Amino acid sequence: MYDLVLLHSPTVYDFRKEMLFTGPISDVVPSSPVFEMYPIGLTSIGDYLERFGLKVKIINIANRMLLNPNFDVEKKIRKIKTKAFGIDLHWLPHAHGSVELAKIIKKYHPATPVMFGGLSSTYFHKELIEYPFIDFVMREDTTEKLILMLLNKLEKKETDSFFDIPNLTWKKSNFYHYNEMTYVPDSLDEFNLPGYRYIIRSVFKYFNLLDPLPYKGWLQYPNTAILTSKGCTYNCLICGGSKDAYDLNCNRKKLVMRSPKKMLEDIALIQRFTRAPIFLLNDLRQGGKEYVDEFLTGLEQMDLKNEIVFELFNYVDEEFFKRLNKAMPKYSIELTLELADEDIRKYNGKLPCTNVKVIEMLQYALKHNCAKIDIFFMTGIPNQDYDSAIRNVDFCETVHKECGEDLRISYFVAPLSPFLDPGSPAFEHPEKYGYKKFYHKLEDFRAAMKQPSWKNMLSYETNKMTREDIVRATYDSALKLNEFKYKHNIVPKDVHDEVAVKIEKSVEFLKRLDELALLPDDEQKTEMAKIKEEVDKINRHSICGKNELKWEVKKLFADFPSLTTIGMELLVKDIIKGIKCRIGKIDRNIAVIPNSQSNNMEK
Repeated sequence: MYDLVLLHSPTVYDFRKEMLFTGPISDVVPSSPVFEMYPIGLTSIGDYLERFGLKVKIINIANRMLLNPNFDVEKKIRKIKTKAFGIDLHWLPHAHGSVELAKIIKKYHPATPVMFGGLSSTYFHKELIEYPFIDFVMREDTTEKLILMLLNKLEKKETDSFFDIPNLTWKKSNFYHYNEMTYVPDSLDEFNLPGYRYIIRSVFKYFNLLDPLPYKGWLQYPNTAILTSKGCTYNCLICGGSKDAYDLNCNRKKLVMRSPKKMLEDIALIQRFTRAPIFLLNDLRQGGKEYVDEFLTGLEQMDLKNEIVFELFNYVDEEFFKRLNKAMPKYSIELTLELADEDIRKYNGKLPCTNVKVIEMLQYALKHNCAKIDIFFMTGIPNQDYDSAIRNVDFCETVHKECGEDLRISYFVAPLSPFLDPGSPAFEHPEKYGYKKFYHKLEDFRAAMKQPSWKNMLSYETNKMTREDIVRATYDSALKLNEFKYKHNIVPKDVHDEVAVKIEKSVEFLKRLDELALLPDDEQKTEMAKIKEEVDKINRHSICGKNELKWEVKKLFADFPSLTTIGMELLVKDIIKGIKCRIGKIDRNIAVIPNSQSNNMEK
């Protein structure tokens, strides 16, 4: 019997049956269009609760469905024995799948509580709680302690009132209650983000390797990431993690950084079981110069073997790259430039510096031994028209030339899709910032995810481009970028040819789907079923090569002997902890929210 089972859903629950042309919406992320990679907050929740003797299991339902076409979801859920279920709705594309999982849970476990969490859950909490199969919504971005409080009450059967649990949305006797958001922790150090120790331990503790895998192919290519912060000092218009979005959605008034010490501990653990690159999520420099110096000094003192990947939100001078080069044997950077047009980029808020400064920064990085630079452009940005989208590729030519045609720079283009981020300035004030929204309620987004074409999944159009224009600009710029890459030997001929064919077929499918939409429903379903297999073949890596985002690293596979050693070490500690819990030396009913952790809250 578990105390909590955390489930991660696919975007669309019945994706294995439905004909869904998702196009390029996941081409520049590790997951497939099913978005089977779960948010790292699930691992932090599991790790935190198990410190108090609870048994918590993560089951990546989306990945299990991908790995095995015959995987029986209902059979799996029916056999689970747990005191509560948790489902993440962090990214809005999971709106359909997450709610469908809740329905299935209540079908087989009608008396077992079901809770939701994540940023999208927080935003749509009032709609979620109205579903008869959802009992609780835990709001805000750091809910580990609140979940412990809730599980304690459920364990004691104190179900008459949950008013004393901050940030909780709940219902009783057909009345809905929205507790005030008064818990916004200003320190992250007691939480492991992500909880790799928890993942490894759970494999050995619960004798199941497949359930907690982060995404399909993780064992072969174990991407790892460390969350450096919550909140943001930037206010990009389209970002659900912007300063305004965090304030509106989570009552988070200021940025909070994880300590360098905690991140260094994470890096030391990760390099014990893989040599894959370690991504630092969010720009480390938001913590200030002293913070960065402390972290980089710590790296210098480590026997560092893994490549570290840094995300940059703004211009960086040469001294920073000198410091990176000194601190570690190998590093890379990622830039989400979005646009070549400086004025539009500045208006949107992402990398608001001149193109001259962008190129200068890239030259500094290359000069100081940066191993790889990924630059991402987007279509669907406010004030961007078709010609502006195409100019992104022209700028790639300029960058390539000014940087000595260095092949360490990789270029990508992708649409802003499928949805505007809830809570972002553009979502909240679309007309002000150049958008028209098609979807507003959670049910709108659930229905959108079942649209057969990604064009009709798009939740917006801009002041310069319709949905059709955004799709055309995406494919035309991707096609032009593909030619640029082949011309300059950035990709080989076979990759170029495969991408060119997929783009051509994608455009054909869009036209075909528009024609099928005019048919009667029964005939439409029959015809769509006929093309499902063809569509599935081009739904992944349709605008870039499947290996372009990967790093060439020796011994990239997960090191199974090391994983086993770490797992056994953690399991022994877990057994000792369990004994302490049973004899009362660890109290799961402690006062979990000291006043000092609520000092940045406003009612």
